[in-house]
Amino acid sequence: MMRPISASLHRITRPMLALTALTATLAGCGSKPADPGTQYGANPQLPAPRQYLLPPMHVAPTAPWASATPTAPPGFKVMALATGLSHPRSLYVLPNGDVLVVESSGPKPPVYRPKDLIMGWVQSFAGAKQKAANRITLLRDTNGDGKPELRTVFLDNLHSPFGVALVGGDLYVADTDALLRFPYVTGQTRISVPATTVTELPGGPIDHHWTKSLVASRDGAKLYVGVGSNSNITENGIGAELNRAAIWEVDRASGASRLFATGIRNPTGLAWEPQGGALWAVANERDELGPNLVPDYLTSVKDGGFYGWPYSYYGQHIDPRVRPQRPDLVARAIPPDYALSSHVAPLGLAFSVGTHFPAAYQGGAFVGEHGSWDRDPLNGYKVVYVPFAAGRPAGPPQDFVTSFLDKSGHARGRPVGLAIDRTGALLIADDLGDTVWRVSAASP
Repeated sequence: MMRPISASLHRITRPMLALTALTATLAGCGSKPADPGTQYGANPQLPAPRQYLLPPMHVAPTAPWASATPTAPPGFKVMALATGLSHPRSLYVLPNGDVLVVESSGPKPPVYRPKDLIMGWVQSFAGAKQKAANRITLLRDTNGDGKPELRTVFLDNLHSPFGVALVGGDLYVADTDALLRFPYVTGQTRISVPATTVTELPGGPIDHHWTKSLVASRDGAKLYVGVGSNSNITENGIGAELNRAAIWEVDRASGASRLFATGIRNPTGLAWEPQGGALWAVANERDELGPNLVPDYLTSVKDGGFYGWPYSYYGQHIDPRVRPQRPDLVARAIPPDYALSSHVAPLGLAFSVGTHFPAAYQGGAFVGEHGSWDRDPLNGYKVVYVPFAAGRPAGPPQDFVTSFLDKSGHARGRPVGLAIDRTGALLIADDLGDTVWRVSAASP
């Protein structure tokens, strides 16, 4: 049985942790990072895996936005929809145009190994461990100019919320350990009635991947919940992974659930592709096999599909760290549809709908890439656009919103959740800059 590390490790000083992280970085030297362009699309280049005593780390120090803003292509303008938020993680646009901003951070996990302590410090250094209000804020912009006239606390006292979905008069919120339902009336600015629990979700005490993404089916009968793994690669034991690394299907009326798809390490964004109607997801793949493994991805999700985790990656590429293996599962592992390159950490997904944007940016997928912490040079830290045709990806990803990293390699922001507002503009939750950015066409 795993035991918490001794109290002496809790007295490790910040300089000692920095030295440990530096040692880990040096241990990873000798494996040249691939050009991200070789790891896009259906057939990414996959080098031989490498293993480390401690994982290589390369963390972007933080810097304020000050007067700067993210950068979009010519013909677009970027402005702050809201600033001074508390770790905004995901976004949801209500039918009347109100924008719900989920301000959230994960519960404090237990420390089992020295690596857990090191990783906690690394994440705090990168701004990923700041405490949030664990609430939902409502923004109301009645004239669509990107300047909300109303900002109010819509829901509070939540437990690490992430996903939101509205079906009729029922508003669903995916806390880290439960799917909740609240009554909703169009136009209301605060919900104060207690929640009804639809179903419990895998939570603590470890709760390694705590975010629970959420989307409702087109007819509203089902809810789909993304539940991440409880580890990088089962180091907390396979028993800790029960019903995790999966997309759940929940019957909205009864709360009954089943595993819709499995073997997806961390399905952080779910959305329906507008032309073909399939469910798509972005997923964070495993770490500590080198700077070029394993590519994070965007994929359609098949009912009953198995996507490899933990036994294999990108179809049937065996992960040598997993014991015992499951050749029966590996044999039916489905390769993802589209690689985004390694360690970009995609956390947000939104399909472009309507005609607000130019034709070149219609019908495809926007992906929010939170950015790497274990790769030099850094990867991600931007929003990309993946063009689609006939319901499938149709070309390399295009940088769409950048400059989250400044010229010195400091992170001013990190994109997370995405949404399309009622005018067709793209909204970006920036959990480091505590801002929601709005990207609109200069001449829609």
